[in-house]
Amino acid sequence: MTARVLVVDDIPANVKLLEARLMAEYFHVITASSGQEALEICERDQCDIVLLDVMMPEMDGFEVCHRLKQNPKTMHLPVVMVTALDQPNDRVRGLEAGADDFLTKPVNDLALITRVKSLVRLKLVTDELRMRASSGETVDMDAVANADAVNNSEIRGNIIMVDDRASSYERTVKFLSQEHDVAVITDPQDALFQVVESNYDVVVISLSLTDFDALRLCSHLRSLERTRSLPILIVADEGQESQISRALELGVNDYIIRPLDKNELLARVRTQIKRKRYNDCLRNSVQNTIEMAVTDGLTGLHNRRYLDSHLATLFDKAKAKQSHLSTVMCDIDHFKRVNDTYGHDVGDEVIREFAERLKKCVRGVDLASRYGGEEFVVVMPDTDVALASIVAERIRASIADHPFIVEKGAKQLAITVSVGVSSIVEGDEEPLKLLKRADIGLYTAKKNGRNQVIAEAA
Repeated sequence: MTARVLVVDDIPANVKLLEARLMAEYFHVITASSGQEALEICERDQCDIVLLDVMMPEMDGFEVCHRLKQNPKTMHLPVVMVTALDQPNDRVRGLEAGADDFLTKPVNDLALITRVKSLVRLKLVTDELRMRASSGETVDMDAVANADAVNNSEIRGNIIMVDDRASSYERTVKFLSQEHDVAVITDPQDALFQVVESNYDVVVISLSLTDFDALRLCSHLRSLERTRSLPILIVADEGQESQISRALELGVNDYIIRPLDKNELLARVRTQIKRKRYNDCLRNSVQNTIEMAVTDGLTGLHNRRYLDSHLATLFDKAKAKQSHLSTVMCDIDHFKRVNDTYGHDVGDEVIREFAERLKKCVRGVDLASRYGGEEFVVVMPDTDVALASIVAERIRASIADHPFIVEKGAKQLAITVSVGVSSIVEGDEEPLKLLKRADIGLYTAKKNGRNQVIAEAA
């Protein structure tokens, strides 16, 4: 993994030292000697993470960090404060300014590299989510804006703590309960099940579990899809630096060392909750965008794009298994007359109601889609032409036997549908032939008077 690391320090010797350590791990290093220069570099999107010295003239690191986190263009940049100061209130001040972590000089090489790698991984995920959420054919910029707003909101989190020593967790829970809802699991064996089955914002794990490897629990949480992005904060003791480094390599988000400082603990947990809520918003936006790209907005059925791609897959599977595959193509009769007589709003009501009745007539495994306009297609795996014709007749009857209620009950319309059916036959080499024969059956049904089902032979 590589990234562009901005090192900000007004002392050249400090810059050279950090630069040498990072370049040895093949990071690309950019340097700045003042806060203003750093802000300009970040504004131009020239770095992926910032290592920021606190004690600088004119503008100290706290102010630089605060400005970066208040700027929508740079607020997502991970910032690590690097300083010779080692007081809890300095760490808290940095975290409250928006810093993602705090390293004390002289900087431990292993801690430096693992922290940079961990934060770069998080940034890559966030960048990918932001790009997907704000691009594509359906842009959900409201969701992105809502996600950005998370950074400026007060959030009460739902936290689970895994610790089997009362003397250890009681103090931690006392601090956290001032701002959050906290559950405690004293049996690490049950912790994984509890975390997976519930909806938590952060899991806090003691690195000093009595008869259980805390890193194993962290590894399990990172390997499961449900908990892969759940923030993990570990609580460690002095002298556990190598285990902390290993934890960060496994994907743990943050750590804090005993004796705990209440303000630092709350600040770190607050940061993790906001980051999780932010990424959750982006993930939901991405999921909505994906769904909207393959879903017909009027009916909720799959659209033609989805049909084209998945019909080919179903066709190939049927050929490989030598199983049946059928298609049912429907076209609402005289639909243009409905639009011309009652208007397009009523036409939309008819389309929506037609789709609802269609869904009730087919199985969950069937692929129902709006092909375009008033045309619909159902692809039916493991279904021969005789059974598909029965389903097609069921669709036809569900439409013709009950009037369509429109304009909030003001009108009732008699609607019928013509249906063509086809099934895969020997010699078919592409799914388009399957659709073509269903279309021919549909055309024949129209020609013969509409409101009927025709199964077109090969």
